Amino acid sequence: MQIPLATTFPFAQFFEKCVFLVNVLTFSCSIFSWVQGFSDKNFGFINDQTVCYPCGNYILFLDIETKKTRALQCQTGQVGAFAANANSQVLAFSDRKLNPIIYIYTFPELSKPTELKGDAQLDYTLLSFSFTGPYLASYSSIPEFVLSVWNWQENILLCSESQPGLTGTSLSFNPMNWQQLCFVAESSVTIWHVERCKDEHHLTRHPVELPDGHGTVTPHEDLFFPPSRNDDPYHGPDLPVSAIAGLEGDEAETFVPRNCIKTSVHPTAHCWTATSEIYMGCKEGYVLAIDAEKYSVSVLQQKAPPEFMQKIADVVSYVRREAQKKKGGKPNNLQKPVLLAMAFCNEGLYAAGSEGILIFYHIKELQYEMKICADISQPISSLIFSPDYTSLLLVTDQGTVYSYKPAHSGEAVKLLDTSSSCFLAADFLTPGNNYCVSVTVSGEVQVWSLEDGTFLSKLNLGIEATSMACCPSSNSVAVGTQIGQICFVDVTKAEAPRVVHKIFLSKLPVLSLHYDQRGQFLIARATEGHIFILDARPSELFQVLGYIVLADEVLHLSVISDLKNDLVEVMVLLNVAEVQQARLEIFHLSSAIATDNDKYVNEQGVFNTSDLKKEQYDLDCPLSSAVRLKDNIVYGYCTCAPFICKYHLSEESKLEDPSVYSSEKRIPSNQFGSGLLCLSPNSQWLAAAAKDGVLFIYNTSTLDILAQKHCQSYQGGGIRSMVFSLDGNFILVNGENDCALVCLKWKEIKETEVEQAALYWQSLLEILNKSTSDENSFLKSMPEWKFDPESTSKSLPEAPLKSSTAEVAEEDGNVTNTNDMTWIGQKMQKVMREDTRRFANQKEEVQMGIKKLRETIQKMMHENEQVPDIEKLEHWEFNLDLEEQERVQEEAERDVARARKEIEMENLSYCYLQDLIKYDCWDVMCVKGRAVKCFHMDCQVSNYPLKERSKEELETLKKVLHLKKTETADLKAQKKTLEVDSETALSEEEGEKAAEEVADNGASHCLNGSLSCQYGGDTSTLYHQCDLHTREQKLHQTILLKDVIYKVKTAFNEEFDAIVQQKEQEIARVKEANMKIREILEQLELQVEVWEPVLTDDEMPERALTVQDSEIKAEKYLTQEEKEQLELLAKLERERRLAAMDDERLRALDDMMGGVLEIRREDVLKMDIPPPSFISRPEDLWSEEEKKTFEDYEKKVKELNEDKEEYREFLRNEWKKLEDSIKETTQNFDESVCKLSEKKVKSQMVIYQEELKIVNLIYALLLDEELDTREAGLHKFLTKKKKEKVKSARKILTAKNGVEAYTGPYKDAIHEGKSLEHGFIEEFADIPEDLLHELLQLYKHRPETPWTETLLDTANPYVKGSPEDCQDALSLLMKAMDELDSPEHMPSGLDQSVWERFCLARRNKMESEELGKWKALALEEMQAFLRRRVDENEKMKSELENIFQELTWLKEEKMKLQQNLMVQFLLKQGQVELGSTEVPDYSDAVLINRSVVEELNSTLAAQGEKKITAMVEFKDFSKGIIQLEWEHKKMKMQIQDLTEKARDIVILPISKDCQLFLTVQNYDTHIAQHLAGMEQSLGVMDKLHKKNVKNHQKKVRELKKGIRLKEQANYELSLQLKEMLISVSERMHIIEAADTRDISEKITKQRYQEILKQKYLRNFIREQEKQLTILQSEAESLKPRILHIV
Repeated sequence: MQIPLATTFPFAQFFEKCVFLVNVLTFSCSIFSWVQGFSDKNFGFINDQTVCYPCGNYILFLDIETKKTRALQCQTGQVGAFAANANSQVLAFSDRKLNPIIYIYTFPELSKPTELKGDAQLDYTLLSFSFTGPYLASYSSIPEFVLSVWNWQENILLCSESQPGLTGTSLSFNPMNWQQLCFVAESSVTIWHVERCKDEHHLTRHPVELPDGHGTVTPHEDLFFPPSRNDDPYHGPDLPVSAIAGLEGDEAETFVPRNCIKTSVHPTAHCWTATSEIYMGCKEGYVLAIDAEKYSVSVLQQKAPPEFMQKIADVVSYVRREAQKKKGGKPNNLQKPVLLAMAFCNEGLYAAGSEGILIFYHIKELQYEMKICADISQPISSLIFSPDYTSLLLVTDQGTVYSYKPAHSGEAVKLLDTSSSCFLAADFLTPGNNYCVSVTVSGEVQVWSLEDGTFLSKLNLGIEATSMACCPSSNSVAVGTQIGQICFVDVTKAEAPRVVHKIFLSKLPVLSLHYDQRGQFLIARATEGHIFILDARPSELFQVLGYIVLADEVLHLSVISDLKNDLVEVMVLLNVAEVQQARLEIFHLSSAIATDNDKYVNEQGVFNTSDLKKEQYDLDCPLSSAVRLKDNIVYGYCTCAPFICKYHLSEESKLEDPSVYSSEKRIPSNQFGSGLLCLSPNSQWLAAAAKDGVLFIYNTSTLDILAQKHCQSYQGGGIRSMVFSLDGNFILVNGENDCALVCLKWKEIKETEVEQAALYWQSLLEILNKSTSDENSFLKSMPEWKFDPESTSKSLPEAPLKSSTAEVAEEDGNVTNTNDMTWIGQKMQKVMREDTRRFANQKEEVQMGIKKLRETIQKMMHENEQVPDIEKLEHWEFNLDLEEQERVQEEAERDVARARKEIEMENLSYCYLQDLIKYDCWDVMCVKGRAVKCFHMDCQVSNYPLKERSKEELETLKKVLHLKKTETADLKAQKKTLEVDSETALSEEEGEKAAEEVADNGASHCLNGSLSCQYGGDTSTLYHQCDLHTREQKLHQTILLKDVIYKVKTAFNEEFDAIVQQKEQEIARVKEANMKIREILEQLELQVEVWEPVLTDDEMPERALTVQDSEIKAEKYLTQEEKEQLELLAKLERERRLAAMDDERLRALDDMMGGVLEIRREDVLKMDIPPPSFISRPEDLWSEEEKKTFEDYEKKVKELNEDKEEYREFLRNEWKKLEDSIKETTQNFDESVCKLSEKKVKSQMVIYQEELKIVNLIYALLLDEELDTREAGLHKFLTKKKKEKVKSARKILTAKNGVEAYTGPYKDAIHEGKSLEHGFIEEFADIPEDLLHELLQLYKHRPETPWTETLLDTANPYVKGSPEDCQDALSLLMKAMDELDSPEHMPSGLDQSVWERFCLARRNKMESEELGKWKALALEEMQAFLRRRVDENEKMKSELENIFQELTWLKEEKMKLQQNLMVQFLLKQGQVELGSTEVPDYSDAVLINRSVVEELNSTLAAQGEKKITAMVEFKDFSKGIIQLEWEHKKMKMQIQDLTEKARDIVILPISKDCQLFLTVQNYDTHIAQHLAGMEQSLGVMDKLHKKNVKNHQKKVRELKKGIRLKEQANYELSLQLKEMLISVSERMHIIEAADTRDISEKITKQRYQEILKQKYLRNFIREQEKQLTILQSEAESLKPRILHIV
């Protein structure tokens, strides 16, 4: 009977079921020996010498002095949150199952006093103990996010509060006050205060406003209740942003607009100070100081150091940066480090971060100074002080823990050196009972002691590891890597492992490594079915023997050694993808493979299948892991259901299908997830593990469960690997992701099984010992592998081991001369070299044959080009490889088809997008948008595109119009009932009413606020602007205004359509006229361009929807059918034309009469009179008749020319008339378009007016909605506050009752203490008075409190002056009283019995006093709690009053909004003039009827006219007076002018010219003669002047010539002077050298004369230049005189 494989369980139920089974079914056969690992940065001291930290399912305790480790296992799975308290020596941790529990354990007993069960459903994320007292804080994760405070001693939940959606990062109590907690999230900090009222506790939340990303602290702004309100009379009241956003309830209270959100700093670490302050580090590099009482934040600033210290700090930082760059890391900024850990002590603050530097901060006020204490060059994640504050632990991210002594100020000492990376695998070193080796994912090899798990050494390979195995025949370890390498590590010295060899197999990751039990072969499993076989012996340099490649994916591999037959059987489990089955392949390895390897492998290094005796078995179930016993029994772990299947590989167990084996037995497993099986070396025990982390050990013969252990957990990924030791006493188990390595040891087991395991171990050791010592000695002699950490492929050691090293390296995959060459690559390269060498001759022959064949084909192609076309062959016929040609053509066609399909899909997407745009912008438009342009002007007018109104809009409009008519009828009926007939009054005021109606018609537009009635809009259906009070009326008015806008646009579009139609008619007329003009121009034989208007794309937008053939630039692609159709159409057109040309009647008419039956007037220009035939002869030979005939011919020609000219003139006039007609009509049309443009502007103005109304109405509706939202939000907030007030009132009532109830016992205790004092005197009244006085003094004496002395002696900064509860204080006091009650303090002469009674009375008195003190403290605390609740109640009352006031204000604003309407008026330009640009305040304005204003205006106008009349009269009279005064003044001035003229005549002097003018009769002739004489003299002077000018110019030329000569002479002299100076200097040197100073006087005088001569010449030149300048100035001055004379 087969068990169904597909069994489904709910995940949570199945997991709980498995955990339950693990906890209930306990077996005593196995117990864990030790646990190692480091999976969490959460460290804590449990006492002065012991630290503890979680690791997987365990809590590890490490003694920092002895380095010994203990472990505490969490029985329900992986450890979650963790906390430790050194003062109470307790620890707390939570599990990670559903509904997790918090466990409390004491140390060192590791007993569990209590369990805390809360309401958390999934997980706890944070735990924290108080510094003193039995208090524990916890924080749960999703979905609760609840902060809880517990009394763990009494297992009581004191209080809890929820913070939905807030994930915490750290939580801590105030060491000085357990009633304060600091809760830190990713970007927020909250101070929680635990308030206590007797036995009740309450959590109060106080959020802290953190600075922004730039370190600026900004005050909190309440957006729900803004501090100030600015009411705008136009825009309405100023409401909060939550009301504008339309939010109510809790969302409205917490809503913050995006532009107001400021990115705050991100806290990373914090610690409390002794003054109840909090120091906090941030990712942005700031250090904050938080006051826990005021909840304020300050940013600490670094104090500027002295100049020389700053220079030293700069040098140190530069050196550090350079060292960091050389290491390849990123330079750190020590001026602003990011702190990840903090610890406070009496001296100051210690902090560290990712830089790996421990920094001491000396903080004073808001400034700090930095001091570098230690540098460990690793990111520091935690800092923990020991309880005695003598040492500081530095925990790094890499799993290393350092200890630093602040008092000694030395270097940090390494305390724990583990890896934070997950363990990948573990194995035992031969002989398997002393050491074990593990490797992590990061490539770190670690050596452990099996006895107690002591860490011995480690080796970092610097590369990601994928597998590991230990060799049985030597102390070597093989480690597989991700890049296909295998590293061999020498562990002969456990304290100093080293890499001695590396092999680069392939570029495929090495998934697993397996040794046979004799240590002869190493089997490496890689991806893609590759399995490599290596020689495992170091003496053979781990030679690669060969490899095989399997067809399917390899899931698991197991190795069985047949020691008797010297064979190794390798079983491989394959994954068959096609069917849900498993496949086993078994092949055998003999020792001959290592000795004679060439017989078993081919040239590529692949094993021959026949030599390996390969077998294949198909199983009926899919398996994830399988192992094989020696008797052909296979155990497999099923993947589709938790079963272990047993198979017997024999012919009897086959199914109907002869290739499939069925399972003999299926054992249900209490595990889930994919499983893993492991067989012990003696094949007695079978270990099974899965994703749940539980290890089961079965007996292979009976499959009974021998033991089980919950080593790992499902949350940690389960068990990754497990392995038995050779003796079977130990089992190493490591998890997938929990970083825990567990060593298990048998506790109780059957003696027979122990004897069998020991016997097998001893027999195996006898075989191994033969080769182990030799291999280990050779392994020790191998030099350490030298490698470049940046290279992936390494070279061999520098010193070769033996002469054949190079050959082995070449053949076995060790890259010596070729970098990055794998063993497979080397084999392939070697085969290629051998093939190239072997077939070199054949290759050369083939190349020569190909060359000759190419030449022959090229010759044939050349000959083919010379033959006629009919004999030519196609190019493809010369192809020798037609299949390759067809393949290339098919590939090209596929590429073309793919490209065509891509283009078609792209075109399809464009077409779809075009359809969408066309539908949205064209199809849905009932009126398409288009434009009309003028013919001769740059003026364009567009219409209004309109969409067709939907049925819903029309029904809504119809409904609104019906309601408006109903309201209008109702209003008229009400007016009729209230109307009073007054016919007499009507008759008297008939004229006035008529005038008012005219005025009202003009004023209606003003009151309506628009001119839409003049442009097609019907405003009679609108509400009056002063009647829009309700929301419905405003909504209806909006709909009606939209209808008015639609009608205005429709009216304009009608006129626009008429203009468009008119333009089309005009274009048709112009085209008709242009046809006549072209005929005229053709007759006149003129080439003149004719203007012909056309419609543009803006006027015909539908053109954009169709693509013309002329717009396509590319050649059109035609299919074969389209080409045939076009050819047929062309053929028919040619036949039609030929048939038309073959018409005999038309040809005869054209030949005889030019194609017409009558002679038309326009044919005159074509007429021509033929000349006589004799015109070619000379005129002398003409006869008389011929002369007459010629005269008639000339006459006819003249008449014909006159007719032609007359007709041409007629045609020109007709052309001009047509052009004038076209111009006139088009100009008239342009005027119509200009008028339409003006109307468009006015229509647009009207539309804007109506849209402005709509905007105002919508704004009013929006404001009304915001007010309603604000009111609803305030009502909800009010309801919430009322509930809080009710709760607060209940708390106050409870607190009052508690205070009143507690006041009585407190007074009784005080009264009891006083009564005890009085009773003491009465009780001891029988003793003498002096003894009584002494006893009274002793009775009042009190001992000193012992806790202050003990605490003040420590270095702990968090010194507490009193215990936490009354019992502790009383017990300490009684201990102190023991010393005072000793007989040595008894007064002399006092009886012992009396002293005992005295001591008892004193103790009672002190107990009473202590009880009274604690009751006083409790009463004071209760009263303080009551005061705080009363203050909160008063504050809540004021908030409620403010809410009521705001609700009242909102109601007033709503009423004001309904009454104070916004009315739109139309005002003429210039009617209202403002003195400034500011809008006047119309808050006190009143809207009245126009008639009142007009009556007042008419009265004012009449009075004004009277005033103007009086002013005109006054002006005219004043004007007459002024005119008379002006005439009088004019006459006075005339008199004065005449007087002056008479005086001038009297004193006028008469010159000779005047006398000559008066005496000479012919004065003009006299003047002419005088002028002639002067002209003659002027001519003479001019000649003379020219002669002088010529003479002067001649002199100037001579002077210039002389100047040039002088300059040339000077130049020659200067050259001579230079030579002379040179000679002088030479002679001077000669004279100086010869010491002769006498100079000839003659030479000196001669030189002196030459110098004087040069000076004279220079002076002469200057004088000549001056004379020339004077002459030129005289010539210039003579010119104007001569001209004046002329």
